[in-house]
Amino acid sequence: MKNQRILLSLLLSVSYALAVSAQPIATTVHKVLFLGNSITYAGSYITDIEAYFITRYPKRQIEFINVGLPSETVSGLSEDGHAGGRFPRPDLHERLQRVLEQTKPDLIFACYGMNDGIYLPLEEQRFQAFKDGIQWLHDQLAKTGARIIHLTPPVYDELRGPDKGYASVLDTYSTWLLSQKAAANWEVADLHYPMKTYLDAHRAVDAQFAIDGFALANDGVHPGEVGHWIMAKSILLYLGEKNVAPFSTIKAAISTVPDGEQILKLVGERQTLMKDAWLTATGHKRPEMKTGLPLKEAQDKARQLEEQIRTLVK
Repeated sequence: MKNQRILLSLLLSVSYALAVSAQPIATTVHKVLFLGNSITYAGSYITDIEAYFITRYPKRQIEFINVGLPSETVSGLSEDGHAGGRFPRPDLHERLQRVLEQTKPDLIFACYGMNDGIYLPLEEQRFQAFKDGIQWLHDQLAKTGARIIHLTPPVYDELRGPDKGYASVLDTYSTWLLSQKAAANWEVADLHYPMKTYLDAHRAVDAQFAIDGFALANDGVHPGEVGHWIMAKSILLYLGEKNVAPFSTIKAAISTVPDGEQILKLVGERQTLMKDAWLTATGHKRPEMKTGLPLKEAQDKARQLEEQIRTLVK
């Protein structure tokens, strides 16, 4: 069974590589911003991307900024009783301008959709609110002059999550977003269908052996390590990094680099430090979030971690 899984992963990786077109990061890009919800806030896929770029392009100086906010939507919708009635879902409209003014990114990734259908069956008004929110977001980001790459939402797993019919909602949202590549000449990198393909294929292998244990997200929503790597790999492939296709983990992808795992650990520490600092500095209305260090203090600590990282990549 292990050999079947390895072969399956390799075949899926090749199919991902063939399915994307290369759009590399320009050498003029120095700040990359990630907008999104709790999946982006968790940030493992961002750590994987940053670690890959540091180990492959040690002379490039790129700051990867994570401002993902748990529970957030771009649609402005919130269900009754969200978070046990403690607070409504935060709305990106409230904070976007502050984020852009303070971070001044050259490249922006935006990943919304998972929360925007409010975990209910497909309904036209909710779908329209998502489309309107994405259009508003694109228009606002375009004003900055930054390159914009929309990301389709991760897959929802109905075998692990309680909301039946929601997987097809995210299929619909993802398909619409992908259609904007031709309809509006947007850049859209697909995370949803690579994750769905991977999940379905591994579930099929499990079914052959009467096993029902495989999942990308134990709660149906929030991906674990494998899911975040599929997200990272899909983005890296979109950016032209075809060499990542065969690798099933970020550790495998950087295994030929001396001290690769230590670099990954330090990058993760820096990402954890800075995401809370950026969220606190830019402000938001979601309660129950960790208060980050003052931005300057966090940046000083981040520079110390950077020195350790650069010592290892020399």
